Amino acid sequence: MTDQQRFQEREGVVRRYDYDDAVVFAADVGPVEEAAVDVADGTAMVVVDDRQYEFEVPAGDAQAFIKNGVVTVEVEQ
Repeated sequence: MTDQQRFQEREGVVRRYDYDDAVVFAADVGPVEEAAVDVADGTAMVVVDDRQYEFEVPAGDAQAFIKNGVVTVEVEQ
């Protein structure tokens, strides 16, 4: 496996929840020592320890955070 891997929605790694005013993506990365998430140009980038993952998100005002090993990206519609 390479250092850069893509989260694939169809594999169930990233779950998508559609609401009236937002789209929320959630991915469980488990207990890790270091993790970071950022959104740029419609792509969420997650760095976990020494691995990087990416997944596409819709355009809009996005907020991303990690809490208790769960990556959450909220995109306002």
